[in-house]
Amino acid sequence: MFKEIYAAAEKKMKHTLEVMRKDLASIRTGRASLAILDGILVDYYGTATPLNQVASLAVPDPALITIQPWEASLVKEIERAILQSDLGLTPANDGKIVRLPIPSLTEERRKQLAKKVHQVGEEGKTIIRQHRRDANDHLKALLKDKKISEDEEKRALEQVQELTDRSVKQVDELVQHKEKEILSV
Repeated sequence: MFKEIYAAAEKKMKHTLEVMRKDLASIRTGRASLAILDGILVDYYGTATPLNQVASLAVPDPALITIQPWEASLVKEIERAILQSDLGLTPANDGKIVRLPIPSLTEERRKQLAKKVHQVGEEGKTIIRQHRRDANDHLKALLKDKKISEDEEKRALEQVQELTDRSVKQVDELVQHKEKEILSV
C-alpha cells in the first residue's frame, strides 16, 4: 500500500522537475537557444499552432535564430506571435525567412531574469510540497483505517520527507545553475 503512494509521489515530483526544466530552458540567457521559442503559438488558419510545427528553426550563430516558415504567408503571423510574446525580441524578415537577433543582456535585464528563475523555483518547490502533503494525507488515512501501524506510518512519512528533500535540492540546483548561466557575461 505504501509503495504505491510513494511511487505516485515520486512520479509526480519527477514530473514537476521536468516541467521546471522546460520552464527554465525557455528563459533566455543572451545566447541563441531554440528552447526560448517553445511557448510561441502561431495563428495557422485560425488554429493556435506551436511555432516548430509551421517552420524550420535553426541557430546559425550564438546571437541569431532563423525561422523559415513552410508557407511564405506565415511570415507575418510568426512575426506577430513573437512580438506579442514576453521574449522582448524584435524579429526581422526578408519575405522568406524571419531572423531573430538575440541581443546581449543588460545588467538590469539579467537581474529581472534571475528573479524570474527564482520565481519558477519557488513554484516548483510549492508543487513538490503539495505532492508531499497529498502522500502524507494518504498515509494518515491508511493509519486511521487501521491498514498500517503507527510505526509503519512514521517510517513512511520519513521516506516521503526524504524524497521531498531530494526533490527540493534538485530544484535549488537547477535554479542555481540557471542563475549562474544568466548572470555570467
